[in-house]
Amino acid sequence: MSQPIPATSIRAEVGRIVRETPVLDIHTHLYDLPFGDLLLWGVDELITYHYLIAEAFRVAPMPYGAFWSMSKQNQADHIWRHLFLERSPVSEACRGVLTTLSELDLDVGARDLNAYREFFRSTNAKDHIDRVFKLANLREVVMTNDPFDPIERPVWEKGVVLDPRFKPVLRMDPLLIGWDKAAEMLQSWGYKTARGLDNEDQEEVRRFLEDWIRRMRPIYMAVSLTPDFSFPDFSATTTLLDRCILPVAREYNLPFAMMIGVKRQVNPNLKLAGDAVGRADVSAVEHICERYPANKFLVTMLSRENQHELCVAARKFPNLMIFGCWWFMNNPSIIEEITRERIELLGLSMIPQHSDARVLDQVIYKWKHSRGIIAEVLADKYEDVAATGWKVTEEEVRRDAALLLGGNFERFLEWKP
Repeated sequence: MSQPIPATSIRAEVGRIVRETPVLDIHTHLYDLPFGDLLLWGVDELITYHYLIAEAFRVAPMPYGAFWSMSKQNQADHIWRHLFLERSPVSEACRGVLTTLSELDLDVGARDLNAYREFFRSTNAKDHIDRVFKLANLREVVMTNDPFDPIERPVWEKGVVLDPRFKPVLRMDPLLIGWDKAAEMLQSWGYKTARGLDNEDQEEVRRFLEDWIRRMRPIYMAVSLTPDFSFPDFSATTTLLDRCILPVAREYNLPFAMMIGVKRQVNPNLKLAGDAVGRADVSAVEHICERYPANKFLVTMLSRENQHELCVAARKFPNLMIFGCWWFMNNPSIIEEITRERIELLGLSMIPQHSDARVLDQVIYKWKHSRGIIAEVLADKYEDVAATGWKVTEEEVRRDAALLLGGNFERFLEWKP
């Protein structure tokens, strides 16, 4: 065993080790280079992130159509003026832009948006990916890949070769949430599906899933669900899970990720920014984990009010891995609270964070901010056990940080219930 860390040095050493530990970011909306314009990067994409769009409409109301008719650059100019120049940029979304620019060695104090644009114009996407991975200390990111997407689908059909740092995920939203439309699309692609979801339909859905697993080689399957998600019930969603998705996931030993709690399009005029949050029923998670003990489930929930109950559920089911502070939970005060709660209930057997980044550059700030919080919470816990006489060593802190920042996820991928 390595030498124990002196009690007075625990906090500094934990912070250093967490910063030095590479991250496997288990859920993003990023894309590898071959997907073209689906890979978003640059300052205008950062500033027109949907969090900032919603915030800008609060302080600078205008007709929705007028905003959406603007060019991307003009939208960014509008948001920059109202959220960064006419007010202090203190929200987490605004702060994130500043952290990102600062980490890229840009002069944030100059407040010169055109200079920031010139910086991004002077580089190319490939070099920028390498720069961002280095600055964020990322080793891999996990994408979100939708075979129903008309832009993304052809890239896969052509036989794309991925950068090994980008890992695919098979997203199931159109299939599970809109079966009638999905059945028509599958039929147009040569699968013998109708709306009735009879035995032949189920067999064809399984064939579709297996075709895409072979094509995409995803590391897990995933869906985003509304707060009223219930399981089991008599819906098409339950039938598809029970007869198609979970049997295929079990056969290929793929975890099934459920992101639960999004209220879709409460204000459709805001487009991507128009979704909201609702409290869900954790018993649906308990039921699915109990009913399918040979399946693995990754779960995150959007409502703060669901977090304690979800932690308790994870104590009961080894096939349940909870992960991340998703979307509206990705704020420092909530990240700290939830990370403490999870460690106190689950120890190190969870995944504290993912970035959910939609713009490549966002991983810089999301991981810088989250790493700081995770390190502070860990330092508190190490100091607590050190006060009992337990010796905390650098070797053990490195082991624990590696588990939290990717190791737990990799073990879960390989584990067979």
